[in-house]
Amino acid sequence: MTRTVVVTGGGTGIGYAVASMFAAEGARVYITGRRESVLSEARSRLGDGVSTIVCDATDPDQIEALRDGLPATVDVLVNNAGGNREFDAPPGGGGGPLGAVGLGGQAGPKPDDLRAMAAGWRSNLEGNLLSAVLTTAALDKQLAPGGAVVHIGSFAADRGAGSYGAAKAAMNSWNIFLARQLGPRDITSNVVAPGYIADTEFFRDRTNQQFHDARVAETMNGRAGYPEDIAGAVVFLASPAARHITAQVINVNGGALTTR
Repeated sequence: MTRTVVVTGGGTGIGYAVASMFAAEGARVYITGRRESVLSEARSRLGDGVSTIVCDATDPDQIEALRDGLPATVDVLVNNAGGNREFDAPPGGGGGPLGAVGLGGQAGPKPDDLRAMAAGWRSNLEGNLLSAVLTTAALDKQLAPGGAVVHIGSFAADRGAGSYGAAKAAMNSWNIFLARQLGPRDITSNVVAPGYIADTEFFRDRTNQQFHDARVAETMNGRAGYPEDIAGAVVFLASPAARHITAQVINVNGGALTTR
């Protein structure tokens, strides 16, 4: 039976790689995002098994429209939309150079600029946490038994990266709650937490070779991660082999951050 898969933020980077792997398996894939041109280009490369829906995952009205535009049954939901919104601010606007915070996260607004700080924290919490919460709630009745919800987190949750890391840490906690809610319906919920991933838009154009080399040096296998590394973990968690895995955070970071 053909599965229906929804990938938020599926036009580029990790989301695109996830959509590509599911499409290659024969799934019917729906990718969402805020930029229609990006989604259209992605669909042209991914093929006829992929459909696009423009949706800002922080906007309840657009999420309701997304829900109404999807099939009655969704087998896999991948909450990938997000990213560090501090990188959207002009360089030098209170943040330090990449690497000054270890994860490439900027320091953010100056502590005495409370309005800017509040806006920055709200933006990252809305973009990374609330987007997943609202999308999952909207599609709740469409999630099929035997299905899976997978959220894209970050090892920033455990490395102290300001508002972005806090949002991803909150996602990890909420994932436990969600897994408990969905478990009786035979639906799993897990987080895949990437480390440094090259070839994405995450850092905008603010990286350099020194930054890349420093992130690779943190790993145990001596290489950067790539979107396909994360996509492979997501597809596994949505497979029959992972039916007894739920409420977990699966780290994919080359050993840069270890568990006990």
